Amino acid sequence: MRLAKYLAHSGVASRRRAEELITAGRVTVAGAVVTDPARDVGEESGVEVDGRPVAPEPREIWMLNKPAGVVSTAREPGRRPAVTDLVSSKRRLYPVGRLDADSTGLLLLTNDGELANRLTHPRYEISRTYRVRLRHSPDEAELGALRDGVMLDDGGLTLPALVERRSPRVIELTLREGRNRQVRRMAEAIGNEVVSLTRIRFASLELGRLGEGEARPLGTPELRRLWKDARLDERGGGR
Repeated sequence: MRLAKYLAHSGVASRRRAEELITAGRVTVAGAVVTDPARDVGEESGVEVDGRPVAPEPREIWMLNKPAGVVSTAREPGRRPAVTDLVSSKRRLYPVGRLDADSTGLLLLTNDGELANRLTHPRYEISRTYRVRLRHSPDEAELGALRDGVMLDDGGLTLPALVERRSPRVIELTLREGRNRQVRRMAEAIGNEVVSLTRIRFASLELGRLGEGEARPLGTPELRRLWKDARLDERGGGR
């Protein structure tokens, strides 16, 4: 197995982050620094990161209903709680993507770096659906702009989106990309403001009745659907 993939499967980091650790010289194999992410290794190779041995661990993926005020990191240097504090697992989990501290809803946590990379990489255009309460009721022209794509403050044009009105000021917005604070910036682009934001769907998974602050491991049928969303077979390998 390639070194970067080995680290991802060991729960160290996502594939991209694992490649960064390797090129930074923080990974050794049999006591020697290795900077090639494609180096073939196995459990007997003596892989270490920052002097700590690593080995593949059983893969887990959890669904969390993130409350407001909780940060989407594996650890928080300040006083705010981190999403990993809300999951009862002994594995080294990390969030798949992120939600702003003020945002709530469906967030996945896993130690499967390959799956996390597939679910967040722009190439795969994994859908995400948000229930958004706006400051002002948008008119049809503004909703049409969101559907067609709007220009953000950095000059980037968003991909076309699905938009459904649920009440005068509440919409459901489905995106196929995950730019930083994208929903809030899209609202600003049409002269509006987000009052509250909840992710209710990620790929084929729905938040459902999971209570705020609660987490649960995914069941086998959900995992199979998620692997299909990420274009992975049931063993977690790429097709």
